[in-house]
Amino acid sequence: MITLSTVDDTVEFGRRLGKILGAGDLVLLAGPLGAGKTVLVRGIAAGLGVIGRVSSPTFVIERVHKAPNGGVPLVHVDAYRLIGHIEEVDDLDLDTDLTEAAVVIEWGENLAEQLSTDYLLIRLERLPDDTRRAHLEPHGTWTTRVESLTA
Repeated sequence: MITLSTVDDTVEFGRRLGKILGAGDLVLLAGPLGAGKTVLVRGIAAGLGVIGRVSSPTFVIERVHKAPNGGVPLVHVDAYRLIGHIEEVDDLDLDTDLTEAAVVIEWGENLAEQLSTDYLLIRLERLPDDTRRAHLEPHGTWTTRVESLTA
């Protein structure tokens, strides 16, 4: 578990995560509204060095953020509207994106695990004092890679 006392802490944790992401990496974010999922993605984008404003893709479902100089792009998905519609996840063609980009899916738990057995699930919890806690659940190669995030 990682305690994120401020918004800046959440962004910085995301930045550290973004620096170790590569093409083919899948990160799933879980947590209630206001838990900090999109803030965390902003940090991930900064760590990857992608360009463009990062905001929740709730209404468009997916945003692709390019990286300059041949860096790894970020595919940011908000699967909230897809809950209960697993077939629509297939329509996004995320398995193709996984060959070329790092893919981060908000509300992706129980929807996107079908994409890979190698993923990191981050459960964000918001406490009454606005502190957040990130619970990391690594799968596949993430079981060893996650150590760099908790050190």
